Amino acid sequence: MAASTATPTATPTPTATPTPTPPVAANLTWHGAELDSDARRALLGARGAVLWFTGLSGSGKSTVTRRVERMLLERGVFAYVLDGDNVRHGLCRDLGFSPADRTENIRRIGEVTRLFADAQVLVMAAFVSPQRADRDAVRAILPEGAFVEVFVDTPLEVCAARDPKGLYQRAFAGEIPEFTGVSAPYEAPLTPEIHLLTDGRAVDDCAAEVVGWLQQRGYLPVRQA
Repeated sequence: MAASTATPTATPTPTATPTPTPPVAANLTWHGAELDSDARRALLGARGAVLWFTGLSGSGKSTVTRRVERMLLERGVFAYVLDGDNVRHGLCRDLGFSPADRTENIRRIGEVTRLFADAQVLVMAAFVSPQRADRDAVRAILPEGAFVEVFVDTPLEVCAARDPKGLYQRAFAGEIPEFTGVSAPYEAPLTPEIHLLTDGRAVDDCAAEVVGWLQQRGYLPVRQA
C-alpha cells in the first residue's frame, strides 16, 4: 500500500471575498447578502471552501469526492460535488476539449464554486483541469484558505488499466485528440494542500484522509465525544 502525504498548513484565517472581475455589460451592481460570511459560518457551524480535486482521467476523482461528500453529509455538514461530466451536460455543454474550451470550462466552474463557498458550503470540484494556470486562476478569486487543491495522484498506467469509460484505449489508438496524459500534457500540482496517493488504497481510506485534513484545520464543526 502506498503511503499518503498531506502538506501541513496552519488553520487559515477567513478573509473578505475578492472583488469579482468587472463584467463586460454596464450598469450592473454586485448585491451582497444581509448576513456576511462570518455570520453564515457561525449559524451553520462549518466553513465553506472549495476542494478542487485534480488528476488524470480514471485517477479516482469522482469516486473519492462522492465518498467524501457522503462522509460529510452523514456528519451533518453541507457538502456537494460538482463533477466534470455532469457539468458538461448543462452549464458547459457548449464546450469541447480544446485548450481554449478547457480554460473556459474551468473559469465557469470556478465562478460557481466561488458562490458555493460564499454560501459556506463545502463544494468539491472533480475535474482533470490539467493546466496549473487555470487552477491558479480559480484560487485567485477565492478568499485565502478557501481553495484546497487535492492532487489525486494515480500513475498513468493504473488509470489506463482501469479505463472505466474506455477512453484510454481510444486515445492510444489516436481516436481522441487532446487527451490528457496521452496526447495532451497534464501539469501536476507543485504544492497541493492534499497530495492523495490512491494506488493500492481503499476508497474509504482516501476519503477519510481528506475529511481528517478538513477536521484538523478547522473547516468542520468540532465533533462531540
